[in-house]
Amino acid sequence: MTRPRTVLIVDDFEDNRAMYAEFLRYSGFEVIEASNGLEAIQKATSAVPDVIVMDLSLPVLDGWEATRRLKSDDRTRHVPVIALTGHALEGHSQGAREAGCDGFLAKPCLPETLLETIEKMLSRSGGGGSRPSVRSRVSKRVGGGA
Repeated sequence: MTRPRTVLIVDDFEDNRAMYAEFLRYSGFEVIEASNGLEAIQKATSAVPDVIVMDLSLPVLDGWEATRRLKSDDRTRHVPVIALTGHALEGHSQGAREAGCDGFLAKPCLPETLLETIEKMLSRSGGGGSRPSVRSRVSKRVGGGA
């Protein structure tokens, strides 16, 4: 049996973290939470998650700099980082990629959309394992077919 994939959710807004964390746990992921960029670096380097979902506007250390530091650290440089931010202006996506983010989603973002993006990222990075797709897992849980 494969271990559950681990996602680090980094957002200073507790309601956002709780919503995404609960949905991801329901979908079979292990979830670690951080509320600022410095805490994100500490948790990422100690736990080394399979993927990081990073808000860019964070207290203490913003998500841009936290991502740069994670991508320059040998322990975490391989971990995909998905920027999830309210900064959806043109150019922010490119700036996020330049900071080291591997994906970009604008808030508001449905949990299902985040989950699909995480699964695509994990399958590209080789971290997806043999997990069934989100649609088949959710379908089974609500009484649908295979």
